[in-house]
Amino acid sequence: MALYSHSKLSTFEQCKLKYQMKYIKKLKPDFDKTIEAHLGTCVHDALEWLYSEVLRGRVPSLDQVIIKYQETWGETYNEDFSIAKPGMKEENYFEKGIKFIVDYYLKHQPFNDGTIALEKQIYIELHPEFPHRITGFIDRLVYNKETGEYEIHDYKTASTIPDKDKIETDRQLALYSIAIKQNYGTDKPILLTWHYLNHNIQIFSRRTNEQLEELKIEIMELIKKIESTKEFEANVSKLCEWCEYNRSCPVFGKKY
Repeated sequence: MALYSHSKLSTFEQCKLKYQMKYIKKLKPDFDKTIEAHLGTCVHDALEWLYSEVLRGRVPSLDQVIIKYQETWGETYNEDFSIAKPGMKEENYFEKGIKFIVDYYLKHQPFNDGTIALEKQIYIELHPEFPHRITGFIDRLVYNKETGEYEIHDYKTASTIPDKDKIETDRQLALYSIAIKQNYGTDKPILLTWHYLNHNIQIFSRRTNEQLEELKIEIMELIKKIESTKEFEANVSKLCEWCEYNRSCPVFGKKY
């Protein structure tokens, strides 16, 4: 049995060669990670700490959350982080993170929305006879007593907002909702919630049980395709600029 994740599946769809380098050959990346990924990690950690304190019965001040963000940034920053966007520097990304946290804090305080778990690892059974499972981590799980819904919250630091069609077909949180239903009951309503921090907005979506069953079939077919793949070809796209294997790539790497 193998464990798959949304990111692992997406990597195969994005570029088979990257999938082979990362998950089969397990090669060392050309660089640690991008500054964008570092920003996302630091903001996630600060918000996770905020809600962990709330679960302990304490609501940190905005200054305390910012200090936590600053500490995480300083402790984990590496000068070798890749910056793909022209004209941007480390301080630009650091300041973006401050703005994300300030906007989020002021919008959502006092944070009494029914949070029950943070960075919750989940496992998804696709079919009793299918040998592979899906795993992942939910940024924040909420039980809303007023609506009776479980809410899956996900933080996004990307600068762009996907269109409605992409949100309604998003796979990651839909997969997570399968796990929540498997744990709490298929009759439980689930609200998918994305926090697009760069724009200080929330986007919501729901899935029917029928849609989730169709998704499980699609995922099983994709995994079968991955397991049977023999040739792992490169797929050059705009995403190559952020790929951690772009310098080793026999196609895109020619730029270097």
